[in-house]
Amino acid sequence: MIVDRTGSPLTAKDHIKPDTRHGVILYVEDVSVSFDRFKALNDLNLYINDGELRCLIGANGAGKTTLMDVITGKIRPDTGTVNFGQQIDLLQLDESEIAMAGIGRKFQKPTVFEALTVFENIELSLSGDKGIWTSLFHKLTGEQKDRIEEILSTIGLVQEAHYLAERLSHGQKQWLEIGMLLAAEPRVLLVDEPVAGMTGQETERTAELLTSLAGKHSVVVVEHDMAFVRSIARKVTVLHQGSVLAEGSMSEIQSNPEVIKVYLGEDGEETVQETAHD
Repeated sequence: MIVDRTGSPLTAKDHIKPDTRHGVILYVEDVSVSFDRFKALNDLNLYINDGELRCLIGANGAGKTTLMDVITGKIRPDTGTVNFGQQIDLLQLDESEIAMAGIGRKFQKPTVFEALTVFENIELSLSGDKGIWTSLFHKLTGEQKDRIEEILSTIGLVQEAHYLAERLSHGQKQWLEIGMLLAAEPRVLLVDEPVAGMTGQETERTAELLTSLAGKHSVVVVEHDMAFVRSIARKVTVLHQGSVLAEGSMSEIQSNPEVIKVYLGEDGEETVQETAHD
């Protein structure tokens, strides 16, 4: 059951449209997570605005993956609150309920159905609670077909619509998985290292894709490739030892004394690129 911060149940209509009257769609407040004696998150506070594109960077062990795990319900924090809009308490939901509420997550390695076509992968993602074979053999409505065509156009795979997914390049599989998430119409997209292993051309296309999604969706990108972050960043959050060290534009981050002290050192920007990964 999806409930608000007071424990009162919310209807489907409520959770499809989170309350963003103050401009914030994701509230992470005073969140701490410990594994044995290691504190992965330490009283972390993060606010993601509705429709923004945010980049998260930080060294190995900074807490990026743990933060995404908390937001999506994979792990529960020791303390703190996580809310989707002002009303929806994500800590009261399991992973599937959080996905249904409107938060989609893409992992670094694409997970598509390689034996199905690109079109069928997206069709399956429209199915809701239907089983896989029921989904593939039921007749699509005109609206559903239009939606799939729209997604194919967005991810740049119109020509490949009837290819088996196994024929796609690594980059194309990444775009297909993003398209599968879009089929569920999420308000927030969490994207983990989207350009790892991509060619230069695929990386440029991915930057264009993620930038185009901001506005209709809030897009949170975890990435260690600083050249890619610079190409898309509007606002960057730097994590260090489980807390937010700094936030701002890429130029502000690169000139921030604390960031320089912790990450840049004498080698400057190059060291950020080498260390900012989980």
